[in-house]
Amino acid sequence: MGLPQAQATLTRAEFVTWENQQPDKHEFVAGEVFAMVGARRAHVTISLNIAARLKDHLRGGPCRAYMADMKLEVQTADAIFYPDVMVTCHPDDLKAEMVMHHPRAIIEVLSESTAAYDRGDKFAAYRQVDSLQEYALIDPDQRRVEVFRRMDNGDWLLAASESGQGLILKSLDFTAGLDAVFEDI
Repeated sequence: MGLPQAQATLTRAEFVTWENQQPDKHEFVAGEVFAMVGARRAHVTISLNIAARLKDHLRGGPCRAYMADMKLEVQTADAIFYPDVMVTCHPDDLKAEMVMHHPRAIIEVLSESTAAYDRGDKFAAYRQVDSLQEYALIDPDQRRVEVFRRMDNGDWLLAASESGQGLILKSLDFTAGLDAVFEDI
């Protein structure tokens, strides 16, 4: 019986170059590449609902909303992700073509296959981004919204008391009621 072959790993820069040539999307964590599967209709609809409302809300200001095809590099976690929706107000990000580094808010729409990862390791990586103020999780099956906010001391607080009101992103002075978040679902 032979020994297992060591798998070659990529650097983040090598991954970005490789990824930009691929027909399908992949995420990158510590040298490993993970294929992303297609999303359900509800997932895409909720992402679009939120991104459209954020785009309208942010119009004329210094912040921009981006959807699923914009990469986020988290250097301290040696990772590159595709958040469902993210908002950045940082001048360097607003000039970037393919990879952002300084999001203020990230929204992930949960699926059965990604919920544990979005709540666990991915959130742990996102928490390493100094600019990130809010992280929202949208559960299409439970019609639930959870928003985690960075406190002044660096701790993260779940704003559970607001969950019945919809998506509230205080760092952007933004609110979308549950009917708006789950429109057409």
